[in-house]
Amino acid sequence: MQSANTMFILLGAIMVLAMHAGFAFLEVGTVRHKNQVNALVKIITDFAISTLAYFFIGYQIAYGLDFFAGATDLVVNSGYELVKFFFLLTFAAAIPAIVSGGIAERAKFYPMLIASALIVAFVYPFFEGIIWNGNYGFQAWLESTFGASFHDFAGSVVVHSVGGWIAFAAVFLLGSRRGRYRDGRVVAFAPSNIPFLALGAWILAVGWFGFNVMSAQTLDGISGLVAVNSLMAMVGGTITAMLAGRKDPGFIHNGPLAGLVAVCAGSDLMHPIGALVVGGIAGALFVYVFTLAQNRFTQFDDVLGVWPLHGLCGAWGGIAAGIFGLEALGGRGDVSFMSQLIGTAAGIAVALIGGFIVYGFVKAVSGLRLTEEEEFNGADLSIHKIGSTSEL
Repeated sequence: MQSANTMFILLGAIMVLAMHAGFAFLEVGTVRHKNQVNALVKIITDFAISTLAYFFIGYQIAYGLDFFAGATDLVVNSGYELVKFFFLLTFAAAIPAIVSGGIAERAKFYPMLIASALIVAFVYPFFEGIIWNGNYGFQAWLESTFGASFHDFAGSVVVHSVGGWIAFAAVFLLGSRRGRYRDGRVVAFAPSNIPFLALGAWILAVGWFGFNVMSAQTLDGISGLVAVNSLMAMVGGTITAMLAGRKDPGFIHNGPLAGLVAVCAGSDLMHPIGALVVGGIAGALFVYVFTLAQNRFTQFDDVLGVWPLHGLCGAWGGIAAGIFGLEALGGRGDVSFMSQLIGTAAGIAVALIGGFIVYGFVKAVSGLRLTEEEEFNGADLSIHKIGSTSEL
């Protein structure tokens, strides 16, 4: 049975690893042509740096475990603990991938890699350990005070909201792209490639069923309810984003992602109709807040809308688990609205504090932005010395 569990969680790790290609192509399709190479390079190098940071530091902070033992010891139980690390690493590495979309087109390369390492080594695992490993007694306090601990089955708050609010700090400190706002009004920077944007959304959506369903981490814990709830939230987000976004393809392809972000926390608790509602609200929330932020927050230039998509929809998902997870609304129960509210607020606080400390430190030491000339020429030529396509 242990070997079967190892294979199960390995398949989940592979599916979530594949989601990083989705992050890459979603960003490639959204940014301007002169920044496409940079988008691709950031995702894969961030993943590599995240692996080292999480293996040597982050995993120990979250779970108190390390792999500084002989290979003979590591293969106990078919190497389940190693593969569990791989699975949870793919979650941790999603944090820099989320941030990448917000800071696109004007961020320095190595300073952002250093920030990614610090986030995955210290900030993310600190909160991950509090929620998923019971560190520091926070979950025990919630359970004794409100009757249930904070429930986040697959990371609406632990991964997505934390990632989105860390991105908020990075985007705020970085400032808007040059030429983005003129006389206080937004200047449209059209996506460079809608097919790539759509491909990225589809890869993410498919991989999300590994993200959610395989968060059970064992075959005994697998639930078809998680799969169908993920499906219904995805559909709900798509429909409302289509309506609220007036058929805009960018909104339509981010809508399912908003729904999937929101359903992660309570996907094992909600009734499918509840998941449909949660996803639908998330899709509309993304469209309205993204539009508001782009038009009103002239120094807050979130290129892919990662703060509303992950930060706000993730927070909504954490709170929604305490509403639609209740038995009175068709859920399985054993959840507290107050615990969900406090746990969500705690995640936002850790992310904001950690994000501003890390990106503020990097900004003070090396700066975060490309020069005006480098940004004008594009990150592809300025950083990587090559464009995404050759000139014929």
